Amino acid sequence: MEPKVPEDIYKSHLENNRPSFGPSGGQVDSARQNLAASFVNGFVNAAFGQDKLITEDGNKWIYKNKEHGMMSTAASLGLVLLWDVDGGLTQIDKYLYSSEDYIKSGALLACGIVNSGVRNECDPALALLSDYVLHTNNIMRIGAIFGLGLAYAGSNREDVLSLILPAIGDSKSSMEVVGISALSLGMISVGSCNGEVTSTILQTMMEKSQQELKDTYARYLALGLGLTYLGKQEAVDATLAALDVLPEPFKHFAKILVDICAYAGTGNVLKIQQLLHICSEHIEAKVEDKKDEKDKDKKDKDKKSKDKESSEDSAADLAAHQSTATLGIALIAMGEEIGSEMALRSFGHLLRYGEPVIRKAVPLALSLISVSNPQLQILDTLSKFSHDTDPEVAHNAIFAMGIVGAGTNNARLAAMLRQLAQYHHKDPANLFMVRIAQGLTHLGKGTLTLNPYHSDRQLLSQVAIAGLMSTLLAFLDVKNTILGKSHYLLYGLVAALRSRMLVTFDEELRPLPVQVRVGQAVDVVGQAGKPKTITGFQTHTTPVLLAYGERAELATDEYLTLTPIVEGFVILKKNPDFEQ
Repeated sequence: MEPKVPEDIYKSHLENNRPSFGPSGGQVDSARQNLAASFVNGFVNAAFGQDKLITEDGNKWIYKNKEHGMMSTAASLGLVLLWDVDGGLTQIDKYLYSSEDYIKSGALLACGIVNSGVRNECDPALALLSDYVLHTNNIMRIGAIFGLGLAYAGSNREDVLSLILPAIGDSKSSMEVVGISALSLGMISVGSCNGEVTSTILQTMMEKSQQELKDTYARYLALGLGLTYLGKQEAVDATLAALDVLPEPFKHFAKILVDICAYAGTGNVLKIQQLLHICSEHIEAKVEDKKDEKDKDKKDKDKKSKDKESSEDSAADLAAHQSTATLGIALIAMGEEIGSEMALRSFGHLLRYGEPVIRKAVPLALSLISVSNPQLQILDTLSKFSHDTDPEVAHNAIFAMGIVGAGTNNARLAAMLRQLAQYHHKDPANLFMVRIAQGLTHLGKGTLTLNPYHSDRQLLSQVAIAGLMSTLLAFLDVKNTILGKSHYLLYGLVAALRSRMLVTFDEELRPLPVQVRVGQAVDVVGQAGKPKTITGFQTHTTPVLLAYGERAELATDEYLTLTPIVEGFVILKKNPDFEQ
């Protein structure tokens, strides 16, 4: 397939914008639009190994971005060369010798992205990135540490963990490096209850001052801790008790985040009820009471105004845990259809009656319920909130549209996003989000998915959840992360990327085209006899793309599958009883 350029995705010739006045008469070449184009280019050509922007003459394109933009642009090279360890690293290598630290850091992240989910005996990512984990420059640390987190996600390897653990306690590390280190540790030891990781992260949390814990990146300390216990349910209780020593409001936030990670995908109704209860609290009332008491003490006026400022500041901080609780409802309910539908209804109520903090998180929660599954009902809700008066709700709704349609090439969604691009063409922040969503919709030209459920939606990929959560958590404070300088957190999604192709091989692992029937999956659990497992099928020859909720079965008796579930890569063997 031809590599696509971002313009093929935007289709801006279909928009009827009047050309702006000025010498260019057209679009101004802005750094933010170039950054968006880098992400879109990476997402659309993901794993195809070639594109027209960065593999041909990368330096020219990279220098069209500013500082942190250079980092994300260089890292997008890793996305284009995804999973191609042998061929990819040679192309990234030249950027490791760049004079710009941002480009070097991006190249380090690209090395991690290329190795994401690939097991390799010679461990190229470890060899390349290990020297930079304690680099003097914090930018380099971030690229190397996040790269290691993506490359070894889910492996729980001692040698990689022992590299990153010192960075989290290092005095030179900024709060951002500490947060990213915790995230990477959580991704590597996801769902393993690794004692060393949990004790280090807990200790780091306890050492930080209350002011440091207000930092956005402090949230990643809690996420790293939660990911270590992903899906482990009761095993988390001791850690939750240990979190009690932290100062408010961070204590509340961390406890909920760790708790929801422990129950991710379980559909635990009691937990969801607790979370809904947390979302129904009205936080500001408490702040008002404090204000009244302060006003009673008749102190100088300027002191009063200072008090007011500090308490207004804390209103957002005090309610931060509610946004996590909202995400938690989706994270726990995403496991089964009925739970998701019920959660969808509760989100409707939260959107109408919830606090602003909750409203920001609801679009993200909606996207988590149906990742890569563009249901009309959800798309319409998100489309409505993409025009919201609160800019953060709008940003999150637009990004959520991208997650819901990730890799589906959904035509209706693409049209919605084009209209949004037209609507927001003067607002750079929203336009940036629209572009990212367009890139996600055409993820890998429609061959990849972000859905964490595989094997007929029975098994949950912990690494994929870790990747999704790392990106969604950044969107709870979108102005300081994705729209600020930490847009590289979008590469967390790399951990959740997988192909939705069905490819069949013979026993020597040579590709073997066979006829398969592809149709909507039917739930046949507990039915007697041999019920039909799919309905409304079409017959195709492999390789074939499977959409959400579709299932395939072999159309001939000539071959038998070695696995009971036909998706991804399937090995076939000849059927000994087959007669022509």
